[in-house]
Amino acid sequence: MRKTLISAVMAACLMTGTSAVAQEFQFTFQSVDPAGNPNFAIQQAWTDRVKEMSGGRLTIELLPVGAVVEYNETQEAVGSGILDGHITDVSYFSGKDPAFGLIANPTGAWSSPDEMFRFINYGGGHELMNELEGPYGLRFIGATTTGLEGFVSARPLDGVDDLKGLKVRAPEGLIQEVFAAAGAVPVNLPYSEVYTALDKGVIDAADSTVFSTNHQQGLHKVAAHPVYPGFHSMPLVEVSMNLDKWNALPADLQAILTVSVRDFAQDSVAILSMNDLKAYAEATADPNITVHDWSADERARFRTIAMDQWAKVAERSENAQKVYDKLTTYLKSQGLLN
Repeated sequence: MRKTLISAVMAACLMTGTSAVAQEFQFTFQSVDPAGNPNFAIQQAWTDRVKEMSGGRLTIELLPVGAVVEYNETQEAVGSGILDGHITDVSYFSGKDPAFGLIANPTGAWSSPDEMFRFINYGGGHELMNELEGPYGLRFIGATTTGLEGFVSARPLDGVDDLKGLKVRAPEGLIQEVFAAAGAVPVNLPYSEVYTALDKGVIDAADSTVFSTNHQQGLHKVAAHPVYPGFHSMPLVEVSMNLDKWNALPADLQAILTVSVRDFAQDSVAILSMNDLKAYAEATADPNITVHDWSADERARFRTIAMDQWAKVAERSENAQKVYDKLTTYLKSQGLLN
């Protein structure tokens, strides 16, 4: 009898353990990028890696931009559970709190992806993002970026003075305000409409994405005066998910997601940088395209304009002030604020 009882308890324990190990989680994320875009391909490779690392226990279906909701509605959709997660530029949510625009793209702050990653992963940025997004029902898993973006323009652009009167597509929030302060005329458009808007003359230029993706999408054919390397933008692209669903995950799957996003970030930067160099060689060999490279002095002028706007944004909400204080303290500590 005792042996039978012991056997039954052991069997129950084994069944419980097996059930826990076999438990599967299936999520649906929406990307900010369209299918076929190089960024989307890198993101899909990340979802494949998550499935492999978790032994199939965690799978993510990645949908392209606009598949369920519009590009600037994913934060609400994730928080409410319509989507399980998203991969997107945080600046799209600046209308809810200016703090999102400031942390997403402190225009002129970063000259390389590593500088931003150090701030997010080790300088308090990760905790700050969760403090900002928690009230919206989101858990910030980690950050990636496309790298320092190129800039497409239909008009020659050699410095700050050439921005005056330029109709430029830019995401809402801080980056629009920086361009406005520099004399440009910001226009709010999704990435998917940039080509048509440039072709029809609705805009003169665009803060779009990295040089190689712009080149592949044909933007340099309708805007033949790109600036490379970029002088303005390196967006924080977040990977976030529904907070309750994150909390329901076992600790090992949370760890897999966290570590895999850091690996995904390195993939994005490395692959897109390699693509940029190849596209740059193609563009400079094309007699119909003139690539402009701003001088150090002109880049510094633009950064000074941007820093003035950081301080103005900080005054608009308690959260924005927190971001400003954390960001500037970090930049000063690293000798990056000059």
